[in-house]
Amino acid sequence: MKKLATLGLGLVLTACPKENSTPMTGSEASEALTESNTASQAAALQSSSIEISTNFTIGKAVKDAAGEIKAFVAAELPCAEVTLADSTLTVKYGAKPGNCTFHGHTFSGSHSIHVSKNEDNEVLVDHTWTDLSNGIVKVNGTAHVTWDFSEKFRHVVYDTTWTRISTGKTGRGTGDVTQKPLEGGLAEGIQIDGSRTWEGASGKWDLSIQGVQVRWEDAVPQAGQYVLATPKNRSITLGFKRIDGSTIEVDLSSGDKSFKFDVKGQGSDVAEKS
Repeated sequence: MKKLATLGLGLVLTACPKENSTPMTGSEASEALTESNTASQAAALQSSSIEISTNFTIGKAVKDAAGEIKAFVAAELPCAEVTLADSTLTVKYGAKPGNCTFHGHTFSGSHSIHVSKNEDNEVLVDHTWTDLSNGIVKVNGTAHVTWDFSEKFRHVVYDTTWTRISTGKTGRGTGDVTQKPLEGGLAEGIQIDGSRTWEGASGKWDLSIQGVQVRWEDAVPQAGQYVLATPKNRSITLGFKRIDGSTIEVDLSSGDKSFKFDVKGQGSDVAEKS
């Protein structure tokens, strides 16, 4: 069995005081949805940009792999100015006219891609983002990605800061996740398992990610669940279910209290169900 398939997916939740036993309020549910939504959109933007670095021949020299990535980026995103030094690419999105959209995200900002290992059983690629944006969120930070193409898994460890452009809301977080393609392939989206932790305006949030399915164009996952530990020492479960092509139902529950929301498109339209 390949290395990535054996990576542990244990939940990494920070120890905290006794769980808050008071009933969850509507404002708490709304805040939890907003926080998880923004963190998910930042993660989707990061994952989409990582996809750009997956088109090269396994087993070649790292410099050759980086050259193939350069050719792919130039073909898919003619808006990008791409420079190559040894096995490191620097990509500036929007520096040229032409298409800047990939997997439903229209990129701006800069992206550095360094290929450090390219062998049949393991590929290592490091990413650095500077003001990477899709017009909805902006991301700065790094990710270390380990690929095992035969098992169709990748392991991503990242440290990023993100900003929701419409509100100015920011977060700083780390993550340790494994990702694999959905049934329709990587062009459709990915399934994620693992954990994320971030600091927001109200404090620290810990997120366990369990079988979450993400399509590139959606604001929230279409299936799976999050278990979110809030700054107020409350555990909230968020379950996701697709209603139609543009609408996903999010069920937030804590104890015997629950709320349902319909999220449409990129998340600008969120309505609580009665």
